[in-house]
Amino acid sequence: MKVNPSIFKSYDIRGIYPQDLNEETVFRIGQAFVQYTKAKNIIVGRDMRLSSPVLFQALVDGITSQGADVYDIGQVPTEVVYFSVGYYSYGPGIMITASHNPKEYNGFKLVKKESDRVEIVSGKSLYKIIEQDFPKNNKKGKVKNLDIWQDYNNHIFSFVEIDKIKPFKVVIDAGNGMAGKVIPLIRGKLPIEIIPLNFKLDGNFPAHPSNPLEPGSADQISKEVKNQKADFGFIFDGDADRIFLIDEIGNFIRADVTLLILAKYFLEKNPGKAIAYNVICSKVVPKFIKKWGGNPIRTSVGFINVQKAIIENNGIMGGELSAHYCFRDNYYLDSGFIAFLVLLEKISDLNKKLSEITKELAPYAKGAEINFEVEDKERIINMIKEKYSDGKQDYLDGLTVEYSDWWFNVRPSNTEPLFRLTVEADNQKLLKEKQKELSSLIKKLTLSF
Repeated sequence: MKVNPSIFKSYDIRGIYPQDLNEETVFRIGQAFVQYTKAKNIIVGRDMRLSSPVLFQALVDGITSQGADVYDIGQVPTEVVYFSVGYYSYGPGIMITASHNPKEYNGFKLVKKESDRVEIVSGKSLYKIIEQDFPKNNKKGKVKNLDIWQDYNNHIFSFVEIDKIKPFKVVIDAGNGMAGKVIPLIRGKLPIEIIPLNFKLDGNFPAHPSNPLEPGSADQISKEVKNQKADFGFIFDGDADRIFLIDEIGNFIRADVTLLILAKYFLEKNPGKAIAYNVICSKVVPKFIKKWGGNPIRTSVGFINVQKAIIENNGIMGGELSAHYCFRDNYYLDSGFIAFLVLLEKISDLNKKLSEITKELAPYAKGAEINFEVEDKERIINMIKEKYSDGKQDYLDGLTVEYSDWWFNVRPSNTEPLFRLTVEADNQKLLKEKQKELSSLIKKLTLSF
């Protein structure tokens, strides 16, 4: 049997159903995961995507055909699979999700426990054995239901002191994703008033794209926060492992600013620990981490790099501009709901409007990533490197060039056929000037090939 190799990514498996990811392929994925991990039990969860029930059955059939049992934890956010693998001793796990991708996609996040942490299993690792002839097992595995909710709730609430959370009025946009299941399960323990948006689980994503960073995704919550005179708002992505803040004015808060709020909380409780951040975060991030007595660790873009930095540098937490926030005490993996609870407590403690807090933490003008379709990415990086040779350069991820009043990074995407540009400057005028300058240069170099 032939499968599409392009769906097997560095961190997961992801493709369009049923064009790239059909029941036959998923059956093989289930078989391959058992053979790869040598597991006798596998925890399986799934999100609300339209194809998830069908793929769940195909995956379970593949797993049980190899004699392994399945612990079915039902419809859950991705982080609940991470928690279940870390907390229990049943074995590795698979989450059926395509995260924030459009509705026609689905996929798998694969994890296993190693010592005190849960590690990502590369989709590419599974691809190496996917076309093998797997042995037939005379004893078929069983499917068992596992109720994890009480243990999971105890775990995420262990990160905060509920009585320190103020009675905020908060808008929460679940985006028709898995936050719509979890928030109702935990709201009774919280002293806040929640105004729900798009809590109905719906894999069609009728309200807006599943990715909060897509244009228009935050328009609804921004208006609702202002109309309701709420203190602030939260918007989750489809599988609820990413979370973004909206201030009381309706402004969308950059994830590196949110990272600083989280970092301050954890450094106060864990003085001197390392905080990981990636190369496209604001230059103010390491400054504040040092000011608060922490050890800033700069990494390449990609969650796996942030996790590795925390593990290797005695870190307590880390984050990215994509709004993945991971925590040492969450098996070194990310959690949208731990971030949600910690932000509630820390914003309560800071005792200011969210817009005032974030203004202090974002003194520079920073633009969103600009994407280009480029063929010869390395050649363009080398030409940009030569043109900006008078700046301070490093090559941790692509090319970063720093000047006294601005900096930029250009890098090939890890997940898409794109070339990405990030610029930050001391003021808005300089930012726009440098964005235009570099964008024009990249387009000119692209056309010259």
